[in-house]
Amino acid sequence: MSHSARPPRKTPLDAWHRAHGGQMVAFAGWELPVEYSGVTEEHLAVRTRAGLFDLTHMGQVELAGKDALAAVQHMTSNDASGLVVGQAQYSALTTPSGTFVDDVLVYRFGSGHFLFVVNAANVDKDFAWITGQVEPFGDVSAVNTSSRYALMALEGPAAAEVLQALTDTELDAVEPHGFAHGEVAGVRATISRTGYTGESAYEVFTPPQSAVKVWDAILQAGKSAEVVPVGLGARDTLRLEAAVRLHGNDIDETTSVLEADLESIVSWQKGDFNGRAALAGQKARGLSRRLVGFEMTDRGIACRGDEAFVGDRKVGTVTSGAQTPFLKKAIGMAYVSMADTEPGTGFEVDSRGRRLKARVVPLPFYQRPKG
Repeated sequence: MSHSARPPRKTPLDAWHRAHGGQMVAFAGWELPVEYSGVTEEHLAVRTRAGLFDLTHMGQVELAGKDALAAVQHMTSNDASGLVVGQAQYSALTTPSGTFVDDVLVYRFGSGHFLFVVNAANVDKDFAWITGQVEPFGDVSAVNTSSRYALMALEGPAAAEVLQALTDTELDAVEPHGFAHGEVAGVRATISRTGYTGESAYEVFTPPQSAVKVWDAILQAGKSAEVVPVGLGARDTLRLEAAVRLHGNDIDETTSVLEADLESIVSWQKGDFNGRAALAGQKARGLSRRLVGFEMTDRGIACRGDEAFVGDRKVGTVTSGAQTPFLKKAIGMAYVSMADTEPGTGFEVDSRGRRLKARVVPLPFYQRPKG
């Protein structure tokens, strides 16, 4: 059954969201809050204090067996062999063409046990793809374990201090892209230092039946730091400032990992993998287009699907765009021809028949201060 044929699913926090002013929308087969107090306020809270996100709609697929690593290496672009238990990495499930089935986080739970966190809209597609990919590998099985987890993320400068008050796990000892199993607010949990907004971030996996207890505890512990719940609206503007690619907008099965400017998640050294030959060929020939960041120099906002021009020459298409509350300017990402990718290059965006000037700028738009 397709997502569109199903009634929207609800997370264990659904009643909480509704009782606390969450404006609910349909998203990726779920009903989720788009905002509570307002996108701008929630965005700024994450940049200056911390915000709490309900990410239970994300999917989880686990691979287990003595051949699990070989299967992971085959179906993803990054090198998972260097992960030790307790580490995670950003990677891509790649097609034979080197494009994205999905972008994923790969967690190493054991020597032969991995967990993929996949995008909500892609869970069924990804699970079918993964199941097909593991078949030739002998001792490895794939299980869709999405229903076993509630997932929430605490992101922002105050995140570590707030969460530390609720757990005996030494958060300072958890490296970026590391994770640990422990307890949060007395509930069994996996705590990972992964995020989506460019801020210091902790994602917390709990049993679904304990989600409300942990959610309430985090907000209570974060009361003095003015931690707020954050909806999908601010999540999108935050990830755009951090230049995090959004599957379905910036990357999909028509865009290669190299075109998305994500060669950092391609391991040329690990040997063969799905899409390697196509990506190597593309690299050797040279790209015809690449994803870039841009900022508007005219007043206005570019939207996904808007076309970019230099004079009468179409040079690309916008994949994401927004006015961002923290940077206080209109920014976006677009695939443009290679001749137009240098920072400072100007182009015009056709926004509903109006030509608006923009220029290419380096990514990411925002980087959190060090220290």
